[in-house]
Amino acid sequence: MDGKPNRWHALLASMRLTSSSGYMISAFSLLLLLIGYVWWPLAKTYISYISAGGNFWARFDWLLLGIFSFMSVVIMLGADLRKDAVLFLVGLSGGLVIEAWGTQTQIWTYFTRERPPLWIIPAWGLANLSIFRLVKFENALAPEERPLLYRCLYWIIFPVFLAMMYSFVWPTIDKSFTIIALILVQFIILTPTDHRMAVLIFIAGTGLGYFLERWGTTRHCWNYYTGQTPPAFSVMAHGLAAVAFWRAERYLRMLVNLVQAKPLEVSDRDIWG
Repeated sequence: MDGKPNRWHALLASMRLTSSSGYMISAFSLLLLLIGYVWWPLAKTYISYISAGGNFWARFDWLLLGIFSFMSVVIMLGADLRKDAVLFLVGLSGGLVIEAWGTQTQIWTYFTRERPPLWIIPAWGLANLSIFRLVKFENALAPEERPLLYRCLYWIIFPVFLAMMYSFVWPTIDKSFTIIALILVQFIILTPTDHRMAVLIFIAGTGLGYFLERWGTTRHCWNYYTGQTPPAFSVMAHGLAAVAFWRAERYLRMLVNLVQAKPLEVSDRDIWG
């Protein structure tokens, strides 16, 4: 009989260290070292900031340590290089598009003034992997037999987000990048494929997004034109971005199936269940 215990058993069976976990944490560490090496002046500036003032432990960035520790642990659980590579690349590509839009329109700016800075892009891929793991936990907890509940939640959460987005980006409404972004977001919202999964992904993305945005804006790694640390819109935007990446990953799988002449059946159980 299908039920929550069975879903928990399936979750515990999938969220474990696998043969790919070691490769995953090694790739994660190598990526951090590569970023530190290529953009050493940035890393050196940040290290000098932490060590200034004589009290290292008081100035140490515990929030950053917590974020990266959490992400490094969760991406190892249930690691699968084949599936995770797709999720990482989708997050990487989507993050590049989002950063290009935000920095070109100057909705947010980085302390390096790059538009966009390439060193931040890998974080989007890692965040997408982390959100994917969080959704697995949500999927085990959230009941599946209440479609009306998720449909109602969907049509509350996403229109509210869209209204917030219009309000926040309105000063740049004359920019082509902003117009395209609004069209894409409206397309995603108005063409739901799975209300329950969209809501769960949005919640997971928003939760992780809060800590990422809190760190970035309070450390002035990036700043929004409103000066908020962080704006509510930017936190929720991580949730919408996660949904967009999920939709993109679905379409990618459909395209692969089409090329391979397989039935066009896209099962989220393979990735998110």
